[in-house]
Amino acid sequence: AAFKALQHTIGDAIKDKGMRAVLRFLDSWQPKDAPILALWEQMASLNVVFKLDGDLSYIHERPEVKQAWLRYFYSTVGDVKGMCLVTGIENTALSRLHAAIKGVPGTQTSGAALVSFNLPSFTSFGKNQNLNAPIGEQAAFAYTTALNHLLARNSLQKVRIGDATAVFWTESASPVEALMAGLFDPGILDTAPDQLQNDLRIFLESVSKRKFPSSFDRPDNRFYILGLSPNAARISVRFWHVSTVGEIAIRIGRHYRDLAIVKNFDRDPDHPSLWQVLRETAAQRDSRNITPVLSGQMVRSLLTGTDYPRTILTGMISRIRADKQVNYIRAAMLKAYLIRNLKMEVTMSLDTQSTDQAYRLGRLFAVMEKAQEEAVSGASATIKDRFFGAASATPGRVFPVLLRGVQNNIAKLRKGAETGGRAVHFERIISEIMDGIDAFRPTLRIEEQGMFAIGYYHQRKALFTKKTATESKEE
Repeated sequence: AAFKALQHTIGDAIKDKGMRAVLRFLDSWQPKDAPILALWEQMASLNVVFKLDGDLSYIHERPEVKQAWLRYFYSTVGDVKGMCLVTGIENTALSRLHAAIKGVPGTQTSGAALVSFNLPSFTSFGKNQNLNAPIGEQAAFAYTTALNHLLARNSLQKVRIGDATAVFWTESASPVEALMAGLFDPGILDTAPDQLQNDLRIFLESVSKRKFPSSFDRPDNRFYILGLSPNAARISVRFWHVSTVGEIAIRIGRHYRDLAIVKNFDRDPDHPSLWQVLRETAAQRDSRNITPVLSGQMVRSLLTGTDYPRTILTGMISRIRADKQVNYIRAAMLKAYLIRNLKMEVTMSLDTQSTDQAYRLGRLFAVMEKAQEEAVSGASATIKDRFFGAASATPGRVFPVLLRGVQNNIAKLRKGAETGGRAVHFERIISEIMDGIDAFRPTLRIEEQGMFAIGYYHQRKALFTKKTATESKEE
């Protein structure tokens, strides 16, 4: 009788045909008839479940029945009732303590709380523990269970960016969920199946060309990304973004079109990950030295299509001045910043027609450096080691000195039996560049220093690229 009453309490309000069948069975069931059931002796000491004839699943597994049971269960637990901030359900049992979230680097191994109140200053109106942010028992169980699943050790739906850990998922199951990990950090896919790595390559190649590989997913599938950071015994939300798979594809494609620049080496990645870009701003390229706030800002820019943070520009320029290296990823990110934020026209490779003064100064510095390398082989320090930072910031003070030095180097090349042609080559390039420079400006703004670095990178790459037959003939 108690069992039958409980089932009516749970199931009277729902119309599921399986539940209706169970209730009709219980209403007509008489315990005295039990012995006539086959295998009654084995059944009598066990729990039983019900199933409609011909169905593969049990009635308690049917979605409407499960929801009805959960509503009943959570209405009977807990000593405090109220409205859940997550579901909006009124008079539901509120959770005083939420399960710990594990898997966020920087927190305790036992986990940390995303929601908690543990000091008198936080407990307004006598609402202790988590009652200051009332969340129902069901919602608290759901979000902590789902989040711990996404943060599990072998999850492909999480990635660490600086001090932040990002998790991402789609409303309906999608292969894009796993591909996003490779977008942020390709190392995550090193142990993944080759097919997944190939899918990422196809996806990035497609979106970079303004195409969406429809076989991957529906463009309108909702996409979510959550960034978490450690904060003592708690976890703080660094960023939260809701979009669709189609919108994300468009913005990722734009990001890689902005980044596109001629490679320095064949091994340079076609699509640098966000982690690789951020690492170039860190001292010693150590990801532990990535500025925490910058990682969240870059994720937001990539996924929303907004301007890149100015700190990515200052970070790149600072590292270039510190270690005197303008590599492929740094040049690509500087190009992307100038294109997106300042709406400048920056080509993928050397632009000999550009009239931008900073760009030409960068080209000139690269030619001077190459002339010195060929004239003074084995030099312990080049002009890049001694003057790059000053030349890009205060060209008016440095370039007159460098011009005198390059003339000496060209003179040395002219005297060599096998290097005379190279002297003519350098003189021709320097003359072409100087024709577009009216005067050496006293200083360059940081954005112009970025253009200087791109000009240097483009010209340096062109100087080391194998000469065409026509160029060899001219020399």
